[in-house]
Amino acid sequence: MATAQITAKWIEGGLFAGKDSRGASIVMGTSEEHPPTWLGVKSSDLLLLGIAGCSGHDVAEILQKQRQPIASLEIRVTGEQDDDPPWKFGKIEIEYVIRGRGVNEAFVQRAIDLSENKYCSVLATVRPGCAITTHYRIEDA
Repeated sequence: MATAQITAKWIEGGLFAGKDSRGASIVMGTSEEHPPTWLGVKSSDLLLLGIAGCSGHDVAEILQKQRQPIASLEIRVTGEQDDDPPWKFGKIEIEYVIRGRGVNEAFVQRAIDLSENKYCSVLATVRPGCAITTHYRIEDA
């Protein structure tokens, strides 16, 4: 079983420096000012970024292996959070925008399905407690 360990070091106020399991860094949170200003990534947005990065990696890799002529891939993730603590995500919508000339729609559907239902660990973790919908669009580029 694989193990991942991250660290988050408090800087000041609500500001943290995070380091992932491979040593890459990110700044999260707010300043000490009142009212605070966002100086880093919002922590709950990291979950949505994790979905986009995890699934996007899968979809891009699968489409490349299928020799699909993708010029770009953009993943837009929208999360709807509860109004009260702990502000849980109740709904998440994922939109994949694939650009390329002659991209096969069946291959795109299959790549997304494989990512979302077999390979993406972030979605597999989030899915049981959250309604997730998916859309995709293929644009000729």
